[in-house]
Amino acid sequence: MRNTTTGMVFLSMLLSGAIFGFFYAWVCSTMWGLDAADPRVAIAAMQAMNASVRNVVFAPAFFGTPFALLLTSGLLLRDGFRSGALGFSLGGVIYLCCGMVLTMIVNVPMNEVLAGVTVPEDIEAARHIWAEYSRPWQVWNQIRTTASGIALLATIGGLISMVPFRRKTTSYPDRNGPR
Repeated sequence: MRNTTTGMVFLSMLLSGAIFGFFYAWVCSTMWGLDAADPRVAIAAMQAMNASVRNVVFAPAFFGTPFALLLTSGLLLRDGFRSGALGFSLGGVIYLCCGMVLTMIVNVPMNEVLAGVTVPEDIEAARHIWAEYSRPWQVWNQIRTTASGIALLATIGGLISMVPFRRKTTSYPDRNGPR
């Protein structure tokens, strides 16, 4: 395997793990914490987080992952690692469709609507706004988290398929041989 291919394998694995971890953290901590908070605080916090997530640290994992995976797949195919290429290609397509595109057509528009909301002083009004936002947002986030996890598993499978496994053989005496 060429150095460029090896570098891309590692970059692809890093990006896949980073984006899965990012979505996973929203599932099991961030949204639960916001749901437990005063809904006025939750709305303001989510508005701030959504405004801050568009940055140079997040962009490579979010936007670069599918392209890194697909480029890695092409390099692996060139280098003769067909099953490895399949795993990375599958991971790239899954994340592209069910991670990045899903986020852009569902979660981002929901975030933009929330960004336009003025946080109400009335806690019941805020509770209603937050419930209307949080429940469906979390469902879609769980879908993209699952898809990102599957994409990561596909890349791990691609990587494992390239490792030569050798069975340790034990030699047993031939039953029909000399005694």
